[in-house]
Amino acid sequence: TNYRYLYPHAGMPQSAQEVHKALACEGVSVIEVRRENGHWQFVQGSRYNRRIHGNSPINLSGPAAGHELLKTRADAQGKTVLGTFQNCANGKTPWGTYLTCEENFTDCFGSSDAEQKFDAAQKRYGVVATSKDINWHQHDSRFDMAHHPNELNRHGWVVEIDPFDPQSTPVKRTALGRFKHENAALAETTDGRAVVYMGDDERGEFIYKFVSRDKINHQNPKANRDLLDHGTLYVARFDAGDGNADHPKGQGQWIELTHGKNGIDASSGFADQGQVLIHARLAASVVKATRMDRPEWIVVSPKDGQVYCTLTNNAKRGEDGQPVGGPNPREKNVYGQILRWRTDRDDHASNTFAWDLFVVAGNPQVH
Repeated sequence: TNYRYLYPHAGMPQSAQEVHKALACEGVSVIEVRRENGHWQFVQGSRYNRRIHGNSPINLSGPAAGHELLKTRADAQGKTVLGTFQNCANGKTPWGTYLTCEENFTDCFGSSDAEQKFDAAQKRYGVVATSKDINWHQHDSRFDMAHHPNELNRHGWVVEIDPFDPQSTPVKRTALGRFKHENAALAETTDGRAVVYMGDDERGEFIYKFVSRDKINHQNPKANRDLLDHGTLYVARFDAGDGNADHPKGQGQWIELTHGKNGIDASSGFADQGQVLIHARLAASVVKATRMDRPEWIVVSPKDGQVYCTLTNNAKRGEDGQPVGGPNPREKNVYGQILRWRTDRDDHASNTFAWDLFVVAGNPQVH
């Protein structure tokens, strides 16, 4: 939200009312359009038109719903949250709903205690006492980590919206994990289950996929209402590749992020599956997933099912425990690259795949 245009004083919010206004400007617009005389027209007054913004009631569902880390004074049950904001891109499900992805949510939080000590999970998700030029916490205590630390955990999810039911309440699908989501790319396994590929858009973070437990019902879209609440979350681990400077390629595998498996248990700081999903970044580190060069947009080719991910850049590649190699072959990567992978047996349920770098961007004589 651009404060220069939002407020008459053209500066930071100066009251709770102005924070409320900023929240109302974020989120998602659902509109109906109609083609008339060869042109698309906005249908003013359509029953489908609505705003889903930073003050809208949204349900939490899936394994983390009701978790202690999601409970606040305003929501003792931990199942209803106000708002979706800092939304990045999207996904479209085969059953006709829309997925909006919460990205830089930690920018909205700060602390009235300048000396507050943040725990490992809060630090990993990037929260700081001064916020990031947003300053909601100074006027709305919901965003003040000194008073409501669990509010942070209620954001950073994929939100499912039914645009064809104006009375429906959007749902944050916790089974898909909490991180800085770029988009959600849908695919289908050979046996008919839903797959969601997701990237965590921050330097050194990971690529994930979710595979539903149940099959998609293509005949009855409403039967898929809770499909994304049950399934398995995985994170990608890539090998070092073949070392080919012009067209590197190699093998990879999806590592399950389930409590009690792959070292994810009480000894590594996880009490239950809800905590694994709320702190997905930490769980992915436990299983030694590959730290990537800012995973951004992911798309599944409708032609052959191959998956592409734009890795945007990474000024810290080669530092901070981020080794150079595999699908991230350049130190202090300026221009980024497009990663491609093909699942074994062309089945998105497979836990192994072959990868290559489809495009390595930039001038090799310069960087």
